[in-house]
Amino acid sequence: MHERSHDRRALRWALALTAVFCVVEFVGGWLTNSLALLSDAVHMLTDVAALSLGLFALWVANRPPSPNKTFGYHRAEILAALANGVALGLAVVFIVREALERLTATTPVNPVGMLAIAGTGLAVNILCAWLLAPSEHSSLNLRAAFLHVIADLLGSVGAIAAGVIILITGWYAADAVAACAIAVLVLISAWGLVRESLDVLMEAVPAHIDLESLRGEMEQVPGTRRVHDLHVWTLTTGRYALSAHAVVDADANGDTILEEMRVLLARRFAVQHVTIQLECERPCEPESVHA
Repeated sequence: MHERSHDRRALRWALALTAVFCVVEFVGGWLTNSLALLSDAVHMLTDVAALSLGLFALWVANRPPSPNKTFGYHRAEILAALANGVALGLAVVFIVREALERLTATTPVNPVGMLAIAGTGLAVNILCAWLLAPSEHSSLNLRAAFLHVIADLLGSVGAIAAGVIILITGWYAADAVAACAIAVLVLISAWGLVRESLDVLMEAVPAHIDLESLRGEMEQVPGTRRVHDLHVWTLTTGRYALSAHAVVDADANGDTILEEMRVLLARRFAVQHVTIQLECERPCEPESVHA
């Protein structure tokens, strides 16, 4: 609960800072005629939506299980991460379209104003990243928010680089080139989020688990002949579930086998929610365990 409270506080601060500077960057991009700033402002707008969605998801995920939501609402965080990934992808389409139009144009850009705003944006993004970094690995939802901020940070670096080039050489197309570079970074972040979110929603085997290795270790538990109908999936970030059938010796102690498997799965594979059905030549007690 304390960890969740820290996550919410970090998200609230990051949201407030991002929302304020998003307005500043939109105005600054318009005044300086900088596509790099405007594209970064669009990305910051998706950040505002992402951080707001992240806060909402944290609230929903903490709701207790109900009769028709027996696992609770943990998947809300995964849905938020998926929505954020899609939003990042849509932002890329806008940025690339505008950048391609400007590559062949000679639209003047105010490099001094561009540098001032991009430099301030870099400072804001570094502060937001610092706030969210401790929570990055606690959930896919928090990682989504963190990646949004990192992509924005890199976007600010790109805008600064473009401003310096324009100031020194007068090559205004550097603004559009920087915008395209920002788009690539955003797209990489978006693809990673969408892929990981879909893996969870499709109940893929968690990335850190080798299914055959897990099966082999379960079958090494004394009294176990073989394990079949084995399924492992992710409920939400850091919460994994397993169901399986284990064929055991007829004279085996079912309680002992189930307890050894439960401890093995928790310690070696971080799987806490376990359902195992025992099968043998004569009735065994207990037949299953839920942990």
